[in-house]
Amino acid sequence: MVRPVEPDPYEREPDLITHHAHNGTEDPYDDRYDDRHESTPLGAEGDEPYDEEPAEDEDGDKNKTLTPKQRKKRRWKIIRRVLYAMFGLFVVVPAIAFVITYFLVDVPSQESVASLQSQPITLTYADGSPMGKIAPASGGSRYLLKPGEIPDVVKHAVYAAEDSSFETNSGFDVGGILRAVYNNVTGGQGGGSTISQQYIKKATANEAPTLTRKWTELAKSFKMNNQMSKEEIITAYLNTIYFGRGANGIEAAAQAYFKKPAKELSSSEAALLAGLIQGPSRSENDAYAQRRWNFVMDQMVANNWLPAAERAAATYPKPIPKAQAKADDAGTLSLHIRNRVIDELEARGYDQDRLHQGGFKITTTIDPKAQKMAEESVAEGMKGQTDENILNALVAVDPKTGGVVAYWGGPDWTKNEQGQDVQAHDWANVPHNPGSAFKAFDLAAWLKMGKGLGETFDGSNNRKFDVGGGNYRTIKNAGESANCGTQCTVAEAMKVSANTVFYDMVINKTKVDPVAKAAKEAGVETADEGGTSILYPDINIALGGGRTVTTAEDMAAGFATFAGEGVRQKQHFVAKLTNSQDEVEFDETAPKGTPAFSDDADKSKQIAGNVTDALEEVVPYSKLKCPSGHDCAGKTGTQQYDFKDSDPASYRDRNAQTWMVGYTPSISTAVWVGGDGNKPLHDKNNKPIYGRTIAGPIWEDFMSRYLTGKPAEKFGKVKPIGKDARTVVTTTAQKPPEKSTPPPETTSSTPPPPTSTEPTETTPTKPTKPTKPPWSRPGPGTSDPLFPNTGDP
Repeated sequence: MVRPVEPDPYEREPDLITHHAHNGTEDPYDDRYDDRHESTPLGAEGDEPYDEEPAEDEDGDKNKTLTPKQRKKRRWKIIRRVLYAMFGLFVVVPAIAFVITYFLVDVPSQESVASLQSQPITLTYADGSPMGKIAPASGGSRYLLKPGEIPDVVKHAVYAAEDSSFETNSGFDVGGILRAVYNNVTGGQGGGSTISQQYIKKATANEAPTLTRKWTELAKSFKMNNQMSKEEIITAYLNTIYFGRGANGIEAAAQAYFKKPAKELSSSEAALLAGLIQGPSRSENDAYAQRRWNFVMDQMVANNWLPAAERAAATYPKPIPKAQAKADDAGTLSLHIRNRVIDELEARGYDQDRLHQGGFKITTTIDPKAQKMAEESVAEGMKGQTDENILNALVAVDPKTGGVVAYWGGPDWTKNEQGQDVQAHDWANVPHNPGSAFKAFDLAAWLKMGKGLGETFDGSNNRKFDVGGGNYRTIKNAGESANCGTQCTVAEAMKVSANTVFYDMVINKTKVDPVAKAAKEAGVETADEGGTSILYPDINIALGGGRTVTTAEDMAAGFATFAGEGVRQKQHFVAKLTNSQDEVEFDETAPKGTPAFSDDADKSKQIAGNVTDALEEVVPYSKLKCPSGHDCAGKTGTQQYDFKDSDPASYRDRNAQTWMVGYTPSISTAVWVGGDGNKPLHDKNNKPIYGRTIAGPIWEDFMSRYLTGKPAEKFGKVKPIGKDARTVVTTTAQKPPEKSTPPPETTSSTPPPPTSTEPTETTPTKPTKPTKPPWSRPGPGTSDPLFPNTGDP
């Protein structure tokens, strides 16, 4: 028999009708299409590839396991769909939204921007009575230059500083936009605004760092570049941008800084002004201005707008001294107060340009009655003085709020060498050596260590101290008899202002840094915190000498923390800021203080109270009086004149700076009477001046005027820290014995600075009988047995 021939596995008989899918009898194992059409993208009907669908089992269920090829195709399918969605979300939708925004927004004209910048700033006293107004700076600020009138050197300087691609870009910088988005998402600041964008931001007065503002800004910038030429855009920008000194626009800036029209500016002068656009509030910061000037000059060379040879020969252009016309102000507004208010607001992000655009109203902390009293007290105290080098300042601070209630820094105007009226120095904001007045902060650092007023030191005169390196320094008290014995309590040393005790305390016990820290905690603001005082880290800080200098404002604020029972209220001039719609921007009228000397409020209060205990005795000892019914505490200070070999012998005992800083629970006042630098000052009797001789009486007169009619006030009682001074038996003051072998005194690499020379007189002290609670105080004007109310020479 013949064996039947097996058909080729790849050949099949013609399909029977029973196998057709249409009659429901399709063979589930028929995989001919899978085998023969692996590369076919679609089936005959245009369906998805067969191998992207899992196979069916005999029961018609989908097979849950996919082949690698099926999984790969499915992944790419998902990726394609995600990419389509992202393209629509991030390209198509924004493009449509941008087109809609483009047609909805308008580009503001430079005339409308200029009109916004013309609104006056209104200032009032703390009681709401008018103080004055600040109008936009004169000198061309409202004069709008026309296209073609701005010289190329000015335009190139601005391009170099702000937007080097201005001539070619379309109004916005893609890289800058991405940076702005990133910073907005991550909480950072800054972006990359073009000149067009900056103009729009200035025109809308919208500084909010939001994506919504940036989006609208981009649409307006793009529209601006389509409607205006580059020359028109840069002209509008330079007519309206703020340069500091109250000057809006390049013409006003040229007048405010160089007293010349913009068309006469040199490349160096133009670079200075262009550099200030990013930080107009720092226009008087020479270091910042010079750094920006160098940057702009270098960028001008890099962009071929300035020859390298001209850059190499260029020097920094010194602007004229900052001054404003008197006609810009109205009412009784003091120029020094106005400047302090503006400086404070600029530090909070409200420069003059923004204030003018918003028509803001500023409520200051200045009490009109207290201000008048301060000026009258200074005038009374200076009556009859003949030394033309004597200057003065008075600042009073409310311990409960930190508000400056009275501020006198000298006259607003003075004559220069050419006889012209120029803005005078604000002596209340110029730092000077505080002398012995700084010992209050030595004491605060001492008390923070847990040491008390009853601890004793050698208060003898002419003590020698080892200052390191084999060198010794002799520290004197004020005269041979001005000492309080070899067992002098800290309390007694503060009263008689014994230099040797506090020098010993700082060099051997507290060290320098804790003293500086205590001063900063109390309210002395150093340059790194936006202030002007300097707390130099050397031993001279113990006596308020050397390179340690403080302002009258900082001393009043620092002592206000003692008056406020250890709670520091940051000193300020602005009580409230409202816009033209009477919407409050911020309100500082409510106390916002924090414990100064310790995180523990009770501990900080105890430290401040112990400082007050010691300072209470200084006032009567200096022959100064407290207003009836009020407790007072304070400290005088005197810094000696640095004698020169060429000086007359009479200058050897002269002094250069004097102070009286004191307080009650409701007011802290610092009075400075001194010279501009190291000057040998004398009073109307041709005698040296001291803290108690001119500054003291001015302080006393102001405190009497201010507190008259006000409710009586007493300091709160606190427990003594460490050893109580009232339980210590001290030795009788005497001249220190001669030592047979004194240590050699060698010359330091740097000569010792002038020391505090507070005049004192010491009488023998008596043992104290603790017949009352150790934390109680004597009443005002009375004398405690440990603190005899002795005379002051």
